[in-house]
This record gives sequence, structure tokens and C-alpha cells, in this order.
Amino acid sequence: MSAERSACSLLEGKTVKTRKISSWLSTSLIVGAFGALLWFEHRRPLRRTVESKHRRSGRNLAIAALGAAALQIAERPLIEPLARLVDQRKWGLLKLVSIPSWLEVALAVILLDYTLYVWHVLTHRIPFLWRFHVAHHVDLDLDATTALRFHFAELVLSVPWRAGQIVMIGVSPQALSLWQTSLFLSILFHHSNVELPARVERVLNRLIVTPRMHGIHHSMVKEETNSNWSSGLAIWDWLHGTLRLDVPQDKITIGVPAYREPEEVTLGKMLKLPFTEQRPTWELPEGEFPARHGFPAYAPDQLLA
Repeated sequence: MSAERSACSLLEGKTVKTRKISSWLSTSLIVGAFGALLWFEHRRPLRRTVESKHRRSGRNLAIAALGAAALQIAERPLIEPLARLVDQRKWGLLKLVSIPSWLEVALAVILLDYTLYVWHVLTHRIPFLWRFHVAHHVDLDLDATTALRFHFAELVLSVPWRAGQIVMIGVSPQALSLWQTSLFLSILFHHSNVELPARVERVLNRLIVTPRMHGIHHSMVKEETNSNWSSGLAIWDWLHGTLRLDVPQDKITIGVPAYREPEEVTLGKMLKLPFTEQRPTWELPEGEFPARHGFPAYAPDQLLA
């Protein structure tokens, strides 16, 4: 009978709601992906590491735990009910037109991804936001645990932006859950220290952000960090002219110039970092500013190994 009712609804021009991704499925996918990436990072590392893997992982997971707790308090009680309200009240751009549910969900995910690109740019361009986001960039290595390493205060500050995304776009609970799961998988993947065959990554990079692409974004050369801001789909960097693929991974030093020693990036110091006097981020302790000199000229959109 349920199948007959669904068919009747379609014949009558009604849309069938896309189901929200269950929390157990989302968690299973994320935990499984994280475990697989850690294994591949051990077997096929893309970049040489600077710090002890165990020490860094413990620090990053502790920061992640605090961030998760902050989101449980600040975001979850607001964002999910807001998405339900938006869906019920028909608020937002996507509610202005009558389109099938599957198309609405797809467009919502795409627009959420684009507006996250905008937020990421703002966290780099606005000094107040950068003092929180820099805690993510001072990691001396880049791997899947870095994907979880966002200061709890930055995550709290992002909540009003997320609420604005949902209301302006008209994001349903179904679209929100799909986007959150796909985003989590994406950031784990492109932060990972996994060496994929360059030809495979060049194909993937036409659609999504990849480890080599995001590795350039974590370079301590300012001009390279100010590129590759996409988090899911790579198209936003292509469209905005912020794509940079022409830096080989073995030429990249991960992190920011102002914090180059392991004792400067301990857990306690990272938690206090946004609330202390800020060092000039892009200046080395000896007063120099890292730059790329005498580097071969490649096409900016040519992904190098």
C-alpha cells in the first residue's frame, strides 16, 4: 500500500520527501573513513612528518573533543530545529519555486558548499576570525587528524553563519544531514596525508578537493595559503580564480611562519592562542617572510606530484 500511495503522490504532482541520513549511518561512514585514511597514511604517506604522529594525534583529538562538545551546546539545539522550521514555513530561496524534493536537496547541498567557501575566505581575510582559525593552520603536519582540529571558539562563531545559510537558502533537515555527512568525509579526505597516484588525483580534482590541492592551502607561504579555499566541490576556486595547483608537495612546509617549534603548538597554548596577543602570522622568528623564489613556472591549474 505504501508503494501505491507513493506512486499516487507522484502522479498527483506531489513530491516525496528525501529521508534524513540516520545518525548511525553517518557516524559509521565517518569513523570508517577516518580509520581507513589513518591506515593509508601509514602505508602511503604523501608528505614527510615533522612531529611525532602519536603526540600530534592526541593533541588534535583533544581539540576535536572540545570542539564537538562546543557544537553540541551551541549548534545542535539551534540548527536542526531551525532546518525543520525553515522546511515547515517554506523560508529561503529554494522555497520560492516548486521543484522536486531530490533537486531541492541537491541544490541546497551545492549552495551550502558555496557559502562555506565564502565563510572560509572570511576566516582568512578578517583579522578577528583569523585569530581563531589560525589554530587550525599552525599544525606542523597535515593529516586526517588536522581535519578535526578547529578551535572550539571558531566553531561557536560559525553558528550564526550556519543559521544564516539555512534560512537564506531554505535548507531542509534532509539536505542538512546529507551536507554535514558529505562535508565531514570531504575534509577528512583532503586533509589526509595519503599519496594517491597523481593521475588519479588530477581526475578527482576536476570535481572535488584533494590532498595535494589542500596541502598547498596549508603552506607557510602566504600567497599559497590564500588559495584553494574550497571544502567540498573544487569548482568555487576555479570560478573565483583562487585555484593553485602548481606547487609540488615536497616543496611545501606545512604551518605558519610565526609558530615553527613543537613546544609552541602544545595543547594548552593552542587553546589560549585566540585570546593572547597575536604574532605577525607570516613572519618567521628571524624577521623573514617565506616566499617562493626561483620556482619553475607551471600553469596554475596543473596539479603537480
